[in-house]
Amino acid sequence: MELASDTRNAAPWHLWAIGTISLLWNSFGCYDYTMTNLRDAKYLAQFPPEVIGYLDTMPGWLTAFWALGVWGSIAGSVLLLLRSRHAVTAFAVSLLGLAVSQGYQFVTGRPDAMKGSAMLVMTVVIWGALIFFLWYAARMKRQGVLG
Repeated sequence: MELASDTRNAAPWHLWAIGTISLLWNSFGCYDYTMTNLRDAKYLAQFPPEVIGYLDTMPGWLTAFWALGVWGSIAGSVLLLLRSRHAVTAFAVSLLGLAVSQGYQFVTGRPDAMKGSAMLVMTVVIWGALIFFLWYAARMKRQGVLG
């Protein structure tokens, strides 16, 4: 019986660096999602009451898109480190989750505590990071590093 050979190109050093950074970065999103949805009192104590109220009134479908965003990113990170071509799909699903959840926040009106310049900067950084990870995974797939 002949085993299938691995036809992927060798992984460059930056795949491991970017994959690890991606995993660490996206882990925080999963931590935030988990602590918020478990209603961890110690974690939620950092938020003003109007933000807690906003979180309490989020529709279930929006929570599902938030989950797609954070868990899609962590899946993309793991799949990137495993050199799977499915990392691209996972990051794309994550981007969809981010777009829907962020779009909802901007359209429906967020509490003032979620509108400051620090929140805007963080939003831009999150978008930039996710777009970069998606682009990078797609590039590695095109180069035959992901199989």
